[in-house]
Order: sequence, then C-alpha cells, then structure tokens
Amino acid sequence: MKLLFYIGISGLILFEFLKVYFIMPMPGSQQWDSIEFAYFLHQYRWAFRIVCLILILIGFKAAISSPKKWLPALCLALSLVLVGMFNFKMAADAMFKEPKQLSFLDRASFGESDSTLVVAIEKDGEAKAYPIRFIVYHHQVRDTLGGAPVMVTYCSVCRTGRVFSPFVDGNAENFRLVGMDHFNAMFEDSQTGSWWQQATGEAITGELKGTKLDEIESIQLTARAFFKAYPDGKIMAADPNFLSKYDSLGKFEKGKSESKLTGTDPFSWNEKSWVVGVDLDNGGKAYDWNRLKETESIRDRVGDQDILLLLNKDTQSFVVFEIPSETKYHLWTGDTLYLDSAAYSFTGKSLEPTQSDLKRLKAYQEFWHSWRTFRPGTEKSN
Repeated sequence: MKLLFYIGISGLILFEFLKVYFIMPMPGSQQWDSIEFAYFLHQYRWAFRIVCLILILIGFKAAISSPKKWLPALCLALSLVLVGMFNFKMAADAMFKEPKQLSFLDRASFGESDSTLVVAIEKDGEAKAYPIRFIVYHHQVRDTLGGAPVMVTYCSVCRTGRVFSPFVDGNAENFRLVGMDHFNAMFEDSQTGSWWQQATGEAITGELKGTKLDEIESIQLTARAFFKAYPDGKIMAADPNFLSKYDSLGKFEKGKSESKLTGTDPFSWNEKSWVVGVDLDNGGKAYDWNRLKETESIRDRVGDQDILLLLNKDTQSFVVFEIPSETKYHLWTGDTLYLDSAAYSFTGKSLEPTQSDLKRLKAYQEFWHSWRTFRPGTEKSN
C-alpha cells in the first residue's frame, strides 16, 4: 500500500511537468508534432489528477507508518510546491498578462522615441498603433477599432505581429494565452477550449480545429512614420501596472535581444534571420531583410502579380504593394513613392485626388524559421 503513495506522488509530478513541457519552450518540446498529445493531457487533466490523488490517499496511512516518517511528508510537500509552480508560475497566462489599463496617446502627448516600432491598424478613418516593446510582453491586447472588437497579438519567439477579428460563429470570443507550439504563441478560446495558432489565426486542435479567425490588415511602422501617415492616430500607452515587464530599451524591436529565443541572427536565411513574408494570391513568398536594407526597394513578379517592397528611410518601417504591371519604373524618395508620374504616400495613399490608392498586401517582418514553418509552401526570393 505504501508503494501506491509514492506512485501517486510521482505520477502527479510527472503529469504536471509533461502538461507544461509540451506547450512551453523547453529543450526538445517545440520540435515535435505533439500538439494532440499535449491537448489530450490538458483536456483530461482532472482525471489524471484525481487518479493520482486516490493513489496518494490509499497509500498515505501506510507511508506515514514507516520509520522514516519525514520522507512521505517531504515528498508530499515537494509535490505541492511543484504542482503550484507548474500551474501558477510556469503557466503562460501567469507569466504574460494582458493590460489592465488600456489608454492611448496622440502626437502631442506621445513621449516615447520617434523610432519606436508599432503595429498599426486603420479602419474608417480611425488609426491605432501598438508599440512592439509593450505587446511582446502582453502577447494579446483586446481593443476596438471603428466600434468593433479587435485582437492584437504578438509572439516574440517568432517575431509575428497579427491582428484578428475575434469572432467565432458570429460571436465575439475571449481568448487566453495557453502556451506555444513550434515556438509560436497559442491561445485557448473560452467556449470550446480549442487551441489557436497565433501566426495563422487557425484552431489547430480541439472542437473548432480547422476554423480560422478573420485577419485584420496591419502594418509595421515607426511612431514617426505612423503619425506622418495618420496625423490624428493614437498610440497605445504603457500600462503602469507592467512598467517593469516592458522592453523599455527596445532591444527586441531593434534586433538586439540577447535571449536565445528572441535574439536576431544578423546574417541571411538562418533560423533567426529577419525576412519579409508576403501573402499573395498564389501563396506566400519570403524576402531577405538584409537585401531590402541594401536596396530600399524590391520589385518582383509572382505569378500574375507585380509587387513592390519598400523600406522607409528610417530602415524599420516597410510596406508591400501590388502595382500595375504596365508601370515601367518607380522612384522612391523619402516618404513619397512615384509610379510613372503618379505620387503616393508611404502607406499607399494617392497624393492626387483623381488617382486611386495603391493596394497594400499583407506582409510581415518575422524570423525565417517562423515564416517557413507556418507557410510550408512559401517561395524564397533570390
């Protein structure tokens, strides 16, 4: 009977460890296709716990009757500490919390550096931006744009910023950060408990597996470029409850993070190298960030689409357009783009009332390992 006590203790500790191991960045855990097993452990967590507790209770009396009474007491105390640590210290939503106070600053009140990188969204004349140095901690910011809810997400291990409409089957859903899979942040919805991939907005396991959230187009800009494009725009302010958690020096956004998980490789086409991934009609294509920095613009034809990648003179803001195939040349100077004789702002707004705006394509700056993993059919630029 005493053996059952120790089997129960060992089983409980092992279960709680595995439940965390497969959804957190631990050695080896993110390289395996183990999401279904991880979800199984999560779904039946109380069944596993109850079985282990029954074994502990059955063998408890025999265990404390042994000469070494301190040993079962020590094992029980250790198990409580470890279970608490796995569930309340190492849980993703315990480590990274959503903002408690959400407020915004206009150009006059914005006090951060003009080089601060933001993820910007715009709808019906309302523009908002979210500093990367804040959202890399929060992972998720729930807000509204044009009166509709939006879900602004960021995964620092993939360098993926995505904005979604958080509606599932016509209802606004709530999500919590639950962990990661293949180094990408993963969210759990409150209604079905399905797990959703941040890089794609797709439910990868659970009742809603295969369902995708509608993505809202976003663009990466510096604060200066954002306010130039949207003079009446607002930028998210730091939540005073999390000042110590923020990347106040902007090391991550500048590629100077020293972490193995979030650090940048300065060379091209390595795991942690930066690419610009572009969503196209016939799939995706990745472009080397170093090449874009050298050339400031890349024109390409992919299938029947002519596209143009532009890097702002701040070397951080970028944008990708679909352009007419008949344009014979373009000239990029400062914040103005010229296609033949037509002039456009950096974000594609026509500077001539009679001219249509350019079509902006979904494009992201992210680590090569991320784009390649979640866009397995992607092309790779020369």
